[in-house]
Amino acid sequence: MNKKTILITGGSSGIGSSIVTKFAKNNYNIIFTYFNHEKKAFNLKEKIEEDYNVSCTCIKCDVTNEKDIDNLYNIVIDKFKNIDVLVNNAAIAIDNLFDNKTKEDFIKTLDTNLVSVFLISRLFGNLMYKNKSGKIINISSNNGIDSYYEFSLEYDASKAGLINLTHNLAHHFSPYINVNCVCPGWVNTPMNETLSEEFKKKETDKILLKRFASPDEIADLVYYLSSNEASYINDSIIKIDGGINRE
Repeated sequence: MNKKTILITGGSSGIGSSIVTKFAKNNYNIIFTYFNHEKKAFNLKEKIEEDYNVSCTCIKCDVTNEKDIDNLYNIVIDKFKNIDVLVNNAAIAIDNLFDNKTKEDFIKTLDTNLVSVFLISRLFGNLMYKNKSGKIINISSNNGIDSYYEFSLEYDASKAGLINLTHNLAHHFSPYINVNCVCPGWVNTPMNETLSEEFKKKETDKILLKRFASPDEIADLVYYLSSNEASYINDSIIKIDGGINRE
C-alpha cells in the first residue's frame, strides 16, 4: 500500500516535531519546514528515517517569502506529486510591553502566522482539490478565542484571523477537503520555556487539569483530524486546553 504524505510547516521543534513523529509512527511520508533550527531539523529527519522507515524531507523555508513557498511547492511536487495532509503550524510570538510594540513586529507576526497560511493553503489546497481529497489542519490558539494577553496582542490577533481563515478555506475547498482548526491552550514547548515560574503557576492554576499540555497531546488530536474516523469533521474550531476556570 502506498504511504500517505503530510506537509508540516514549522516542524523542527515543539508541537511541530511531535506532529512529525506522530505521523511517521503511522507510516506517513514526511515533509516539514524549518527556518531557524537547522541542526534540530536534520537531527529530527535522521531520527525519523532510522526509527520509522519512512521518507522524511526537511526544507528550509521562510513562510513569509513567496519565492520560498514556491520553492517548497516545487520540491514537494517533484518528489511526491501530491500530499494528503497539510498542517499549518509555523508561528512566532514577539512579546513586549504595549507601548514598546512596533508596526514592523506586528506585520512580521501577521505575515508568519496568518498570511503564510493563506499562501501555502492556496497552493497545496488547489493541488489536493484537483485530486478530490485532502485535509488541512491549522494550528491556532486559545489566544484567538477567549484568552487575551496584552504583551502578545499581535499573536492573539493573528490566531483569531487564522480561525476566520479556516472557515473561509473550508467553504472554498468544499466538498473535497476537510479544513479544521486546533486551538491549544498552554503547552510545554520551547517557546514557553522563558516564562517566569510565577507566571506559569498563575496560568496553571486557571487550568482545570492543573498542568500544561504536552506537545504529543496536540499531535494526537491533529492525527485524529487527518484520519478516516474524522471524515465528517469539517469547518470546526477545536479547543484543547485542559478546561479553563474563567471566574
